[in-house]
Amino acid sequence: MIFDFDLQRINVPLIEWFEKNKRILPWRERPEPYRVWVSEIMLQQTRVEAVKPYFERFVAELPTVQDLAECSEERLLKLWEGLGYYNRVRNMQIAAKTVMEEYEGVLPANYEELLKLKGIGHYTAGAIASIAYGIPVPAVDGNVLRVITRLSEDDTDIMKQSFKNMMENALRESMPKDAASAYNQALMELGATVCVPNGEPQCEACPLWDLCITRRKGTAMQYPVKSKAKKRRLEDKTVLVIQDGNKVIMNRRPKKGLLAGMYEFPNVEGCLSEEEALGYVKDLGLVPVRIQKLEEAKHIFSHIEWHMKGYVVKVAQLEEDTGGFLFLEARDCIENYPVPSAFERYKEYIRGLVK
Repeated sequence: MIFDFDLQRINVPLIEWFEKNKRILPWRERPEPYRVWVSEIMLQQTRVEAVKPYFERFVAELPTVQDLAECSEERLLKLWEGLGYYNRVRNMQIAAKTVMEEYEGVLPANYEELLKLKGIGHYTAGAIASIAYGIPVPAVDGNVLRVITRLSEDDTDIMKQSFKNMMENALRESMPKDAASAYNQALMELGATVCVPNGEPQCEACPLWDLCITRRKGTAMQYPVKSKAKKRRLEDKTVLVIQDGNKVIMNRRPKKGLLAGMYEFPNVEGCLSEEEALGYVKDLGLVPVRIQKLEEAKHIFSHIEWHMKGYVVKVAQLEEDTGGFLFLEARDCIENYPVPSAFERYKEYIRGLVK
């Protein structure tokens, strides 16, 4: 159990390993508070390799807290397009406005003050405080929970907030006070590259090999213990790419709810046949001249799973007053309107229209 394990024994070998093996990542080159914050929010539910280009594009266009606070929502969502969980970046902007109003544009060098900002929880506050400011507070994410529960053979359900609190307290007591940044990053790095979440841990490459109880017992794959999430709700959808030459129809989603404020292709619940899809287009007051089936697609949200079939429907002429939809040039759609990755398969078709 974690409270029976002497965590201080991991400090020296862990940090020595990190200094020799840490990955070169764009946000590590200049670990300034704003850059650490952006990277940590992006890395939630997203792989490191996928985040790199998004991070570089985001901080190039919005290099300061002030730039983030003043960015238009549409441009902000476009910069975030493809990362998903769009409330993350909306909350960032709310927090940025607070930082401008209350902290003169600089993220506070205080763990408790960071926690007061919208969208910043214990992990993100710990990451910013330790990595950017060297404050000795833990940053406990899934990687850290996995490493420590395997080391200590702790079978507590890691989804329990009480256990996360206990883990934070234990690490706060044991972490080296003069190396908080390296320590927290090392634990995350070890979990991401050696004590991995999927598949067998690479124990032979682990600097904590001789200290790990589950490695010694051969039980590492049994940890961490995690309660099962609720089953996702399955939803069938039919997506329609309605096209007239280089123009396509788009719709803006409501300002609240799933994918709030994003742009989408017209879509309806259920799996429509070609005849039903043509009927839907006619009901919009359009004249379809050809329909073509597109590949099926699937997109997984945290609580919903969409199963989509799609059609391209070419129409005689797009009328500007059809059902409140937008009529966009394909290039304008791709370059300027935030379309969620759920529709990526159908955006590929639109890209083919851009010359």
